[in-house]
Amino acid sequence: MTVLALEGKGDDWRLHLNGDWSLTAMAQIETQLNSLPTALRGTLVCDWSLAEHPGIGAVWALLGRLADFGAAGLNIRHSGNPPHYLEFLQKLKTERDAAPAAPPLEPRLGRFVGNLGRWAVLQGSEARAVIGFFGRIVTVLREVFSQPRALRLSSLARHVYETGITAIPIVSLIAFLISVIVAYLGAQQLSRFGADIFVVDLVTISVLREMGVLLTAIIVAGRSGSAFAAEIGVMQLNEETDALRAMGLNPIELLVVPRVLALMIVLPLLTVIADAMGLAGGGLLSLVNLHIPLPQFLNRLRESLAPTTFWSGLIKAPIFAILIAVVGTYRGMQVRDSARELGRLTTVAVVQSIFLVILADAMFAILFVQIDF
Repeated sequence: MTVLALEGKGDDWRLHLNGDWSLTAMAQIETQLNSLPTALRGTLVCDWSLAEHPGIGAVWALLGRLADFGAAGLNIRHSGNPPHYLEFLQKLKTERDAAPAAPPLEPRLGRFVGNLGRWAVLQGSEARAVIGFFGRIVTVLREVFSQPRALRLSSLARHVYETGITAIPIVSLIAFLISVIVAYLGAQQLSRFGADIFVVDLVTISVLREMGVLLTAIIVAGRSGSAFAAEIGVMQLNEETDALRAMGLNPIELLVVPRVLALMIVLPLLTVIADAMGLAGGGLLSLVNLHIPLPQFLNRLRESLAPTTFWSGLIKAPIFAILIAVVGTYRGMQVRDSARELGRLTTVAVVQSIFLVILADAMFAILFVQIDF
């Protein structure tokens, strides 16, 4: 049965759609659509008056074929009570066939400059926020030292215990093992030149000047920096800090300052413990591997010490403590809206505090070399 009949007179064409146009006649419809001539010009009118049960699949196939005619410049119209969804399918076909307009390519240099500018603005805003946060801490500290009653001793004692006493085992173990590793590797190299005794100098100077305080700060940043950010972040999510402000209390005084002071007290003490355990590890390795007795190790240790060796490491500890505590509490106060943000900012606090500690240590190393400290 013929479902398509094409009539033409000059540039006017009429396509009669006859019979069954449901899905069951789809194969016949497609065959006859493909047999239509393509060299048509002028106007084509699709007559739906004799079409029975037009289905979406058949109408979609017709529109696909008519699109080929339209590309050749043929004006297409529909008459004779076409399906009610024909307009929708035409719009869908047009949107699907239309190629998405490619956005103009921005020059690579322009993109780089734009990204650099956005990054600089973001970092500037972040730096101003951090300076403002640190300024609020200094303001509260000034009030605390002028009015000691404002110091939260119970909170300070709790944070000293959590950040200091509980960290002694892991700090001692890490310092001991790292010193053993440094002494072992140093002995392997120095033994080639018969200079085994200088392993004592290597361990003493590296532990007291650098490794003791640096390892301690990194461990504390991972333990306490993340804990500060998580604890304050949960308070932010539970709106506890807003409740403190509503009661007329200062969250900086209650939540931030005790943590900063506790870490400034604890980190130098942990550094001393790490130094002692590091020297003990070096002494044990020297005794077992190099057969250097303990009295000889101690004598060489005293000879290798300069007046500033111990203090050059200990001076860094309060600075590292301030960096870790400020970054951890600042990121905790930034938490908003979701637990995902809490996890992200806790991770950021740990990464940034460790980065700042290593950066500060590098700056201290340059400064100490310049002033011969």
